[in-house]
Amino acid sequence: MQNRVKNIHWLWLSLLVILLDHLSKFLVEQKIVRFDTVPLFPHLNLVNMHNTGAAFSMFNSAPAAVFILLSALVSGWILWWLRKHQYDHRIEASAFALILGGALGNAIDRALRGFVVDFVDFFVGTWHFAAFNLADSAISVGAALLVLDMVLAAVHGKRAASGSVAGAGDGPAGSSH
Repeated sequence: MQNRVKNIHWLWLSLLVILLDHLSKFLVEQKIVRFDTVPLFPHLNLVNMHNTGAAFSMFNSAPAAVFILLSALVSGWILWWLRKHQYDHRIEASAFALILGGALGNAIDRALRGFVVDFVDFFVGTWHFAAFNLADSAISVGAALLVLDMVLAAVHGKRAASGSVAGAGDGPAGSSH
């Protein structure tokens, strides 16, 4: 039972994401007028946008309560997963902690403001990627870590399978009798 509780320690990462997300949104709201653009680097601006939709402004006519409920369901499942799975699932646990922090960071915005503050504007020429925030970034990095974990598990599984097949026969692997 002791190992099952230890994944909960990853909640520090979720809390860090929430705190940094809200600090960055607070600073953007204080320092940048809505719809203003502050050039930061080539191809990167800071902006102050209000997003009432989901990622990439999809479903922007849906009420904030829908996204809050979805965040609550995802958060509940992640907390269950962290409690249930063993401590040795570090990549998965950190991925879920990042996703949890991002989901809750945006859910808090929606509950308090009715919208999410987005402020990172990546662009090339006249094409602009949808503005996003730190919570969105945490969710994306968490999702990428889950994919990495699946790839590593598949590679590890293939190595284990090929090792057991090679060692199962009487002669060298691939030889016929």
